[in-house]
Amino acid sequence: MNDGVTNYGNKVAQIGLSFWLMKICATTLGETAGDLLSMTLNIGYGSSSLILIGLFFISLLMQLGARRFHPALYWSVILTTSTAGTTMSDYMDRTLGLGYATGSMILVGLLAVVLATWAITEKSLSVSNINTVRAELLYWIAILCSNTLGTALGDYLADDSGLGFMGGALLIGSLIMAIALTAYLSRVNRIFLFWLAFVLTRPFGATLGDLMSKPLDKGGLDFGTVGSSAVLAALLVAMVGYAMWRRSPEPVR
Repeated sequence: MNDGVTNYGNKVAQIGLSFWLMKICATTLGETAGDLLSMTLNIGYGSSSLILIGLFFISLLMQLGARRFHPALYWSVILTTSTAGTTMSDYMDRTLGLGYATGSMILVGLLAVVLATWAITEKSLSVSNINTVRAELLYWIAILCSNTLGTALGDYLADDSGLGFMGGALLIGSLIMAIALTAYLSRVNRIFLFWLAFVLTRPFGATLGDLMSKPLDKGGLDFGTVGSSAVLAALLVAMVGYAMWRRSPEPVR
């Protein structure tokens, strides 16, 4: 008998090392692909945001309509939240002139509101036991907000803080390692640590993407947005393909 709960629980990825590696790859690709559309192709932040938000809604509707977990579909939504988040953040910070610090504070507030709404309405912030449409919608909105926030934070660290691309990546990478050690060595709430790590992997991906794509005279590796996006897309496709190969078939309930 289908109670609707198991289907929703099966629609999200299990949290482990492979999850975080794919998350970093997807968010880094989101940074370079978003920049490719808005800057390299000169479409602009506003138009790029509309295009990528449209792709996000399409992928989200497909995910919501699925009856069980599909790695390719799940990671497509993660990727579209990342690319949309990149151009949305750039539109807020640059086109609207809010700046990285102000944009980051606004996004922190939005993410806090979404998580508070989720906690109040669902009585949980669990990312492994999502059993209602409302919970899944809040899950994806929180991810979109965190990826948009991560872009602003990454740009702030790289451009305004004086750390540069490499310094920003090293700082955030160190914070992520500290969170991993805390999870392993302490009894700090795992849901809290998950969302903290999830937010931080986005600026890590943003700074890593900038490090890969920016020219040498600006502290980057000069792969360009096209080259960086191609490399990252190939890595993500390979990892998703491996996840699909490893996943044992599940009966449709």
